Amino acid sequence: MTYYVIYRNDERVGGPAGLFVMDSGAGKAVLWDHRAREWAVDTGLVVRFVNDDRNIDRYETVDRAEAEGVAAVVTGGGRLPDEDRIHALFAATPADGR
Repeated sequence: MTYYVIYRNDERVGGPAGLFVMDSGAGKAVLWDHRAREWAVDTGLVVRFVNDDRNIDRYETVDRAEAEGVAAVVTGGGRLPDEDRIHALFAATPADGR
């Protein structure tokens, strides 16, 4: 799993704004959905964001321990799902990643 901390701008002012978790082996990714206030699979959005050169300074990869701290910030006190839960989210998602 690769953990991406997302920032609102390339200066990273204001701290983390989001968190993505990608499993390239499974070809899927989850993110914290601020509107729904839950972890959601949205592989297309994650891939588009990470692959867009304009965003290169708006994210960084971190280890799981750091991602857990960031999750508490971006979710308002929530926890990063464990890897089993993330894989369960992947399994419950159609092949098109939505």
